[in-house]
Amino acid sequence: GHQIPAWYGPDGSIFVAETEEEALAEAKARFGDKVVIRRDPDVLDTWFSSALWPFSTLGWPDQTPELKKYYPGDVLITGFDIITFWVSRMMMMSLHFMKEVPFHTVYVHALIRDSKGQKMSKSKGNVIDPLELVDKYGADALRFTLAAMAGQGRDIRLSEDRVEGYRNFANKLWNAARYCEMNGCTPDPAFDPAKVEAIPNKWVISMAAQTRKAIDEALAAYKFNEATAALYQFVWNTFCDWYLEFT
Repeated sequence: GHQIPAWYGPDGSIFVAETEEEALAEAKARFGDKVVIRRDPDVLDTWFSSALWPFSTLGWPDQTPELKKYYPGDVLITGFDIITFWVSRMMMMSLHFMKEVPFHTVYVHALIRDSKGQKMSKSKGNVIDPLELVDKYGADALRFTLAAMAGQGRDIRLSEDRVEGYRNFANKLWNAARYCEMNGCTPDPAFDPAKVEAIPNKWVISMAAQTRKAIDEALAAYKFNEATAALYQFVWNTFCDWYLEFT
């Protein structure tokens, strides 16, 4: 979890070791007892460098326009497995050097595992390549799948079957839009929902308003799975299964 420092020998050879004593022992074995080694001045511990990330990337310690404009940030999105290694260190370093937290909200998302709940690894051969899923089912289907499964407090067990299911949802939405276009449905800036008289239209407008409210509240609370559930329910059941049949 950290970057091991390196030392240079007299001929430019590199000795990588946990301590200078270990590096010197390696150099002596190669060049003799009077060898002199020089440490690389540009190696920074990985977690220490990430701790400085919120402000060091904006030009700190200089008071740059970017630092003034973009610090502090807004929302940090991270997995729970690096809260200690990364998030807490960024908080501590930022409070120390900037006297202010680097972000006001931390969204801790689930880890994406395979269909059996195992962590993906190349050695196990259970890695799911997102680019392959995009080629097969489309980017929208993959995005919607991940949002729909992003329930707080649990990991995502990803499988192709789930992505395929939401690809079908994307197709449903596409066909509904085509049906509307075929029947001359276009946006009307002067449309006033309050003047609608047909009962099915009044009903679907009220359901759309309820759906929008549910989605806005879910997104504000970072409950992306609840937002997608509201979308799915309205598009598939309310709009397609009922309203389009009425029309």
